[in-house]
Amino acid sequence: MDVLNIRVPASLAAQWRAWLAPRRQPFFLTAGEEERLGFPCLPRAEAAWTEVERDTFTVWRITQDADRVAWLTWNDWDALSPSVQRELLRLQVRHGRGNVPLGRHYADLLPGLPAERLLWRPEHLTPEVLARIVAADGQACQRAQVPQRVWEQAAPVLPRVRELAGTFSDGVGNCFGAVMGAAGLPDAENQWVVREPFEDFLQERAVPGGRYDAPGTLLVWRSADGLVQHAAVTLGGGWAFEKPAQTWSTPRVVLPVHELIKGNRSPGLRLTRSTLL
Repeated sequence: MDVLNIRVPASLAAQWRAWLAPRRQPFFLTAGEEERLGFPCLPRAEAAWTEVERDTFTVWRITQDADRVAWLTWNDWDALSPSVQRELLRLQVRHGRGNVPLGRHYADLLPGLPAERLLWRPEHLTPEVLARIVAADGQACQRAQVPQRVWEQAAPVLPRVRELAGTFSDGVGNCFGAVMGAAGLPDAENQWVVREPFEDFLQERAVPGGRYDAPGTLLVWRSADGLVQHAAVTLGGGWAFEKPAQTWSTPRVVLPVHELIKGNRSPGLRLTRSTLL
């Protein structure tokens, strides 16, 4: 299947199904809600999240007061009354949990699906449904529009960019790792690269300044306190490469430089440029 102009292998689509409809999943509650509903919960502070779980359930977005977590299997869920299921789903939306879709958004693909909030079942997640979920917040990759000469000119400073452009991660990866991988660091694109290693990379591999129309110009967005928040890199010829977000559903894409910069404009962020050596 194709998503955002990217070919998705069957093995990766199977992973997406498993991530969106896992055998058990977390439900976030306040202490009062836990007591009222009678679910056995654990303190949220004690929960250990995989990168995939963090992304799928938007753990970073959960409200502070929802500090309890109930892990329910499909058997647990099916044993609940419909009214309790509806209440749980409503609370998850209120608390900021992800992966609680509205069935009406998929009615054309899944006739008979309830219109209200629901949990994905593996049988719901057809190729067409998966494509709509993953493409919802993404930009289509324009890799195919990049002229051959641009790839050739970029290769000396970005030896792996063509390999990575138009791909999804296997669950882990962010913008820093994508840029470092494009610059030739083996498997960096599949790592959760935090700020410190990326700053080290900038110190060792780049000098200040650069041109938007030249290959290897690092585009780095920083907050007012100087912390790096996002990164991309130019290919030359008016094209650039990035992984727009940290989530597993966000692919590594090629876009026109002006579109990429416009898409990353945000109050309080300042764009700086460096040139790869």
